[in-house]
Amino acid sequence: MRLRSGQAGALFVLAAFFLLLPQFVTSSYWLGLWTLTLFYALLGQSWNLLGGYGGQVSFGHAVFFGTGAYVSAVLQVKFGFNAWAGAAVAVAAGGLVGAFLGAVSFRYGLRGSYFALVTLAFAEVFRVLVNSWELTGSGFGMLIPLRPGAAHLQFTDRTWFYYLILALLAAACALVWWIERSRFGAYLVAVRENEDAAQALGIDCFRVKVVAITLSGALASVAGVFYVQYFLFVDSHIGYGPAMSVNALLAPLIGGAGTLFGPLIGAVALGALSELTTLALGKTPGVNLLAFGVLLLVILRFLPNGLMGLFRGRA
Repeated sequence: MRLRSGQAGALFVLAAFFLLLPQFVTSSYWLGLWTLTLFYALLGQSWNLLGGYGGQVSFGHAVFFGTGAYVSAVLQVKFGFNAWAGAAVAVAAGGLVGAFLGAVSFRYGLRGSYFALVTLAFAEVFRVLVNSWELTGSGFGMLIPLRPGAAHLQFTDRTWFYYLILALLAAACALVWWIERSRFGAYLVAVRENEDAAQALGIDCFRVKVVAITLSGALASVAGVFYVQYFLFVDSHIGYGPAMSVNALLAPLIGGAGTLFGPLIGAVALGALSELTTLALGKTPGVNLLAFGVLLLVILRFLPNGLMGLFRGRA
């Protein structure tokens, strides 16, 4: 399916903006802010594939993010793996966790709030396990040794991290764009709209949902690998804590769940709101979360399709 001229133009402007951004941003603070914005957009895109397109709302997406981060860290620190090899295994591990969680949940017909609570429970179980296991650093977390160089996925020039996360987000968006226009994407949306009707039409809903959660888990693990290479540290509260699960769903819900660029628009909006809140009220603990909650309520009340709903029909 070809893009319309307006859509192609908007995509070109968006790509040019993000590609050229580091050439005009001289502050390391602002470059870091944009890097994290794209990181949260990637994490949100992983949730969007399962929750936005598939209608399977996850409250524990940190279980996939943390798996990617921890598997990558453990393989490098404890077993001497190369960062690239560790990343590949970590992404595969995230997909396997997704497949297992989906097989267990969907086999017994869990959906809606029941499925959401199961994902939350899995994230908490994983948090407790890594918090008490010596291999994963117990409660101290894991610190990746500083070894600058592309071979170790570490860069002294933070601009390279920006372009890395931009490339990862672009790949994730390309995957979602392809799925959106594929037969599998049509099945996924059918399951979201009415699972019983989809089942009656002959769609294997169990298989569709398991594939979706597997891909979603792998994408979230990619975000986890990036995080641990960027900060060179992860602990149980970061990897499997509720904050990452909340961040995973906020961006697509605010930007527009079930849309290609919803997670990116939502992540940018959240980043801007965070900065405005800090400027107005200072770095008071919890203020940003309060502002995010208010924004989410406003979006749900007046823009049920998210911020992307403002642009529909204009391109």
